[in-house]
Amino acid sequence: VACTAVRFPAKQDRFICIYPAFLNNKKTIAEGRRIPISKAVENPTATEIQDVCSEVGLNLQLKRVQLKQEDGSLCLVQFPSCKSVMLYAAEIIPKLKRRTQKTGGGDQSLQQGEGSKKGKGKKKK
Repeated sequence: VACTAVRFPAKQDRFICIYPAFLNNKKTIAEGRRIPISKAVENPTATEIQDVCSEVGLNLQLKRVQLKQEDGSLCLVQFPSCKSVMLYAAEIIPKLKRRTQKTGGGDQSLQQGEGSKKGKGKKKK
């Protein structure tokens, strides 16, 4: 049974933050990766994290996942910690349809630290 906080959202302290860098196998621990590289995924996006968490029944706001009910009990017993959700997301993201059908590139708009400002801010003469 998923957490149901649609009408009365849970307090923010019942949520955890999961940033794409936490699951990214291209990042070092110093750069923000929080799970073993062997379980991490290449360049995950916030949308992919959102997809896998909502698919399994976790309440979330973009990058925030509810782990506990108002009374402090777990929403889903298979996810007792932030790390358990991150490991699950890293396992499932490579299996997403958008990943298996991708021919190249990726959704760069939601990847952390991957944006650029090419062509912006140049002075016109």
